[in-house]
Amino acid sequence: MGRTKYAEVMPEPRTVALVTLGCARNEVDSEELAGRLAADGWQLVEDATDADVAVVNTCGFVEAAKKDSVDALLEANDLKGQGRTQAVVAVGCMAERYGKELAEALPEADGVLGFDDYADISDRLQTILSGGVHAPHTPRDRRKLLPISPAERQDTAGVALPGHAQAPASAPEDLPEGVAPASGPRAPLRRRLDSSPVASVKLASGCDRRCSFCAIPSFRGSFISRRPSDVLGETRWLAEQGVKEVMLVSENNTSYGKDLGDIRLLETLLPELAAVEGVERIRVSYLQPAEMRLGLIDVLTSTPKVMPYFDLSFQHSAPGVLRAMRRFGDTERFLELLDTIRSKAPEAGVRSNFIVGFPGETEADLEELERFLSAARLDAIGVFGYSDEEGTEAATYGDKLDEDVVAQRLARVSRLAEELTAQRAEERLGSTVEVLVESIEDDEAIGRAAHQAPETDGQVVLTSYEGLAPGMIITAKVVDTEGVDLVAEPVTALCTEPEEAGR
Repeated sequence: MGRTKYAEVMPEPRTVALVTLGCARNEVDSEELAGRLAADGWQLVEDATDADVAVVNTCGFVEAAKKDSVDALLEANDLKGQGRTQAVVAVGCMAERYGKELAEALPEADGVLGFDDYADISDRLQTILSGGVHAPHTPRDRRKLLPISPAERQDTAGVALPGHAQAPASAPEDLPEGVAPASGPRAPLRRRLDSSPVASVKLASGCDRRCSFCAIPSFRGSFISRRPSDVLGETRWLAEQGVKEVMLVSENNTSYGKDLGDIRLLETLLPELAAVEGVERIRVSYLQPAEMRLGLIDVLTSTPKVMPYFDLSFQHSAPGVLRAMRRFGDTERFLELLDTIRSKAPEAGVRSNFIVGFPGETEADLEELERFLSAARLDAIGVFGYSDEEGTEAATYGDKLDEDVVAQRLARVSRLAEELTAQRAEERLGSTVEVLVESIEDDEAIGRAAHQAPETDGQVVLTSYEGLAPGMIITAKVVDTEGVDLVAEPVTALCTEPEEAGR
């Protein structure tokens, strides 16, 4: 009697969707997770309804961001039973910061994974998808995981640093198309999640500053730089993927290199990054005013392909408020810094964020901030009303302002910020700008000039889209403004074949 032959049935690939909230640093972390999952056979999908597992990369910075993260988790949970989605998993800053507490408060999440789980993300998701339970972690102060002395921090064995060189000891030999060790043999696997001509690269992680209102160092840890060779390698890989603009991100880029023995390392790294073939723009974000130095300003304002762009974290300008924030400076010092920058690059882009309603802030303090804003000529301004963040020094302060007062001050300064940034945009009328085309939708071409970072600083609406494609860099004349946005007429293309960069 012959044996019955059965047709071999190949298992359907596991699918996963990554939903990213928060800052550009989270976007880099999501692409690391995507690379790890793709290398282990997971199929990445854009729509959570097509995914077996929806992974939400959460933000844990302020209350509004945490609410958005919870809403995203609940929205993903609603998909269960309607489509393919079987599980919803929280990762990212809020998951790391609250761990077990978040899991108990939000049973809709099938798993809460901290940074220590990233290297084993595939196994964690498979366990959850199979009906198993992965016990959420008890949060700890990640500043205590690395030595106090910056010079002793480069030995990071056993410490999870999302976005740093943390590849498995035996990396897969045959990686899926589009997945690469982004910065050398020990680099994290990275998989791009979109086709944008712009991508971020992590320069460092963590922060050694002790601002009284900020909890980030407690869950992101102490400051640690990536090695220049890793940053260069990842930038080269992104260029091969067609990326035209690389934005360097971290909690504090002005500290880069201090743990590598050279606080001026950024000044030597930037020209090397600008020389990477295919990359047309290098942009540096997250700069601390108290740590700015003339050498760095010189490099940022004079190096070809490095954007004269200054994302300066002022937070306030009244000296009393700044000292209570454990920060430095005042109106006059900040204006002097801006004068120095503009003496070297008159059209430099400058943006900043500010907190109003900080404990003890007086009407005179608020007027001092308004005086600074009126004189600073900033291109983009973010204004936030103070709220307590648990675990921070400021949360223990007395002399708290009523919520109504904070809301009134937030509205007042926000109105002023809108007026001032619109006036600053109008100053650019008639000027010529180089625009990186990012999208063409509904017969409209959208891009950004050198003074505009992705998502935060406005955009350029081009009056014509004929012959344009994402990734092109064109010269355009500013003919109108719409708030902080510019309207510009294309003059000539500087780079006309963006598709060649990815071949």
